[in-house]
Amino acid sequence: MARGAVAQELPPLSHGLTAVDPPMPAPSLSLSNLDEEKVDLAQFKGKVVLVNFWATWCPPCRREMGSLERLHQGLAASGVEVLGVNVGEDSDTIFSFLGTIEPSPTFPMLLDKEAATVQRWGVRGLPTTYVIDREGKVRYRAVGGREFDHPQILETIRALAK
Repeated sequence: MARGAVAQELPPLSHGLTAVDPPMPAPSLSLSNLDEEKVDLAQFKGKVVLVNFWATWCPPCRREMGSLERLHQGLAASGVEVLGVNVGEDSDTIFSFLGTIEPSPTFPMLLDKEAATVQRWGVRGLPTTYVIDREGKVRYRAVGGREFDHPQILETIRALAK
């Protein structure tokens, strides 16, 4: 089977987010980025943050990465941040993969090599994304691939950023 045929069989990316009701405080998150610098979720307090758990071997993770970057580029000036949290892979694998993405992600990529953070956050499958409001509460969750630059998702994120 040709590579393109496999991609055609994948379901379309979703355009919705699931509300977390009532909103809950975001679990702690402190991991190293690809430059081996510590990044802590607390340093983004006052911003809307999308925390995206992903892996290079996960087809929907790969497919949604470009849309996360477009969201990041389009909403960064509005106080919206994106954090990618790679689960269980080394930096060489991640760098190799990121070089294949258009547009190439410019948002921080964090390493959860031991998968301890996914357990603390209750991640059951990849990709999983959490949307955290300016007060540090989880307001939305998305399990499975999303088209993050879709107008429906952008509208939801913009409303939180106001």
